[in-house]
Amino acid sequence: MSLEPVDIGLLGLGTVGGGVVHVLARNAREIARRAGREIRLLRAAARDPAKRRAEYPGLTIDGDPFAVVDDPRVAVVVELIGGLEPARELVLRAIANGKHVVTANKALIAQHGNEIFAAAEARGVTVAFEAAVGGGIPIIKAIREGLAANHIEWLAGIINGTTNFVLSRMRERGESFAAALAEAQALGYAEADPTFDIEGVDAAHKLTILASIAFGVPLRFDRVYTEGVAQITEDDLRYAETLGYRIKHLGFARRGPDGVEMRVHPALIPDRCLLANVDGVMNAVLVKADAVGTTLYYGPGAGALPTASAVVADLIDVVRSLTTDPTNRVPHLAFQPSAIDDAPALDIDAVETAYYLRLSAEDRPGVLAAITQILGAEEISIEAVIQKEPPAGAARVSVILLTHRVREARMRRALSAIEALDGVHGPATRIRVETLA
Repeated sequence: MSLEPVDIGLLGLGTVGGGVVHVLARNAREIARRAGREIRLLRAAARDPAKRRAEYPGLTIDGDPFAVVDDPRVAVVVELIGGLEPARELVLRAIANGKHVVTANKALIAQHGNEIFAAAEARGVTVAFEAAVGGGIPIIKAIREGLAANHIEWLAGIINGTTNFVLSRMRERGESFAAALAEAQALGYAEADPTFDIEGVDAAHKLTILASIAFGVPLRFDRVYTEGVAQITEDDLRYAETLGYRIKHLGFARRGPDGVEMRVHPALIPDRCLLANVDGVMNAVLVKADAVGTTLYYGPGAGALPTASAVVADLIDVVRSLTTDPTNRVPHLAFQPSAIDDAPALDIDAVETAYYLRLSAEDRPGVLAAITQILGAEEISIEAVIQKEPPAGAARVSVILLTHRVREARMRRALSAIEALDGVHGPATRIRVETLA
């Protein structure tokens, strides 16, 4: 190569960091051919440097990540330690030092990306974050560059492998939520504390990023409506299939005339839809754009090598752009910074969807009529009803209702009134329905 090699510093030698070291070494020649120069891993930082030095002989490994960030020889810092702090401080310090940054940290980008990108723009450096969403799926590049000619109308995605695995196991094997989650943990698909996954926080971080680059709006993690999956039962999955649907933990974003809606929650999806058939730990994102139509991006959403693939691809892009005028680089959030539109984020009460409802009702005349009367008063029309015969001697029956589209605020009022009826017991189960049409 005629150009000088580019030296990089790596923060974090965990699962993904180890994958990056492996990919850089295994594919060094191919990477250099694509980047136009050699990319060298100069030094790294890890929590247990002595242990990591034994695993990676010949690599300079520090216990202090700031030593890597402050090394004048390092041109690009790869941040893979995760979390908000000290990751935020390290990234801002790298930027202040005039270094480019590659990160897989979705929480950092979703919650502090506006600050980080402003600092990077002022310093004339790049922050690349393809690996923050979808693991090895190049969804950021696809939306930011491949669909740049399009007006994007909406996007929907299965963007958390843990919840998708749990729901898949529950449907395929009839397992309880607890049993499916325990299996995910045993297989390494879920953390010992899976809260961020099962409550939807991880997916909300990713949706924040996708919505921003799709619609040219600021990153607004605090405006994403978020629900988890712990309330889903085997009965719900079975009833959904009877109605021609599957339940998935969906991230959905749409820009309409009144603003941008961003929501993460379980949803019934028609079983003929491509997203409904994404199972196990796989991720997929469906994007609806005006010129190209609907496109689907599918692949592994996590793992050492898939995520390392995205990290190293970002490294190659950064190295290619080192000699480029900063004003001519691809904008961080797809749109030029001066063109970011501060469109309002819609409250969930303003969102309109169809609904699946499961109620525990007394098996006696008049109860179903009272339920339908309340729905009618809120102008909620019913598409389908399933009422199973109760077991011998049982006084209660499950009533399943599928409604047409209605605003969330109306459904909330209706459910409050229904749950107050003498013949209805316990809170209703409510799952939104998305046809993705």
